[in-house]
Amino acid sequence: MERVYLDHAATTPLDPEVFEVMKPYLLEEYGNASSVHQLGRQARVAMEGARERVAGCLGAESSEIVFTSGGTEADNLALKGALSAASTNGEDAGLVTSAAEHKAVVEPARRMMEQGRPVTLLSPDAHGAVTPEQVEAALDEDTALVSLMHTNNEIGVQTDIPAVASVCDAHDVLLHCDAVQAAGLQPLDVEALGVDLLSLSGHKFYGPKGIGVLYVRNGVDLGPLVEGGSQERDRRGGTQNVAGAIGLAEALERATAEAEERAARLSRLQRRLVEGLDDAVPGPYVCNTPLDEAPIAPHVVNVAFPPVGDEPLDGEMLILNLDMQGILVSAGSACTSGALEPSHVLTALGLDRPTAAAAVRFSLGAKTTEEDIDEALDALHSTLQRMR
Repeated sequence: MERVYLDHAATTPLDPEVFEVMKPYLLEEYGNASSVHQLGRQARVAMEGARERVAGCLGAESSEIVFTSGGTEADNLALKGALSAASTNGEDAGLVTSAAEHKAVVEPARRMMEQGRPVTLLSPDAHGAVTPEQVEAALDEDTALVSLMHTNNEIGVQTDIPAVASVCDAHDVLLHCDAVQAAGLQPLDVEALGVDLLSLSGHKFYGPKGIGVLYVRNGVDLGPLVEGGSQERDRRGGTQNVAGAIGLAEALERATAEAEERAARLSRLQRRLVEGLDDAVPGPYVCNTPLDEAPIAPHVVNVAFPPVGDEPLDGEMLILNLDMQGILVSAGSACTSGALEPSHVLTALGLDRPTAAAAVRFSLGAKTTEEDIDEALDALHSTLQRMR
């Protein structure tokens, strides 16, 4: 059976040309970048070269780039590191974020609340974004950090980060942006965005898994999350992933160069999918990716299926049935796969639990075709007919 992979928001395949660039640093140039001998020095030079390339893609300085194990660690380092550094004289610095953030932000925020730190979880607007006005109203004398994602990983809705940055700057508050789903599809110049911290993950733009980036604006004080070494300018201890960093840098440069063309092509496929839902879906559905109503990423479509009568649809069974027909999709964030709870993003939007638990996220990629979209719609139609 031919597979139609429509789960690119969970991960993308490693670009073979990126792998070729990485391969020497897995086989021949395998030195530890902290070693002082020849192999170590060569690894360190390669690592710093990767750092400069990433900085170039973001309009940053190489000293502002911290390599991490991925987006989740980058988010955690941003929140915990910045708030730890900002807390003085026994007073905990405060955080403002959204209930619709990735769980790499929501769960640390909830843990901080339990520990007594002042945390405000904003409710997103009807489309899933947070407005600058909401942020400004939430700021108080305790607030040291605002954390909002650029592009929502489940529904694709985008927040106006430059407008939020203007509010934060006026109040002398740091702004962290999870830009994991935007990289390679949207411009990510840190000066234009106005952010102080920004997270990326290599495997979201055809780079390797297990490597990410946290941009930290020069002058921002950041306590380490991982201790035990002086790597990454004392901001992240541990042996550096040289091959991963080189792969991420290569993938990011390629994705940045192709972003405009790729985004335009994906937007056409996204619209084909959304416009095909009326014919494909027997019975009611809710499209949580509101084309033409809000700024939307070009690669995500989220659809939920309300109960018919008293019978809720089994969302997990829907995804498994699509999988049996070769259509590979997800229920939302890959980081919450296996959980039976409905999406926290969709419940934050106001969907009832049975509907939110019966949602499918289609996410498109570099090799997605019109035929793939049509096959997915046909499979969705036949699966829903059987299940309903």
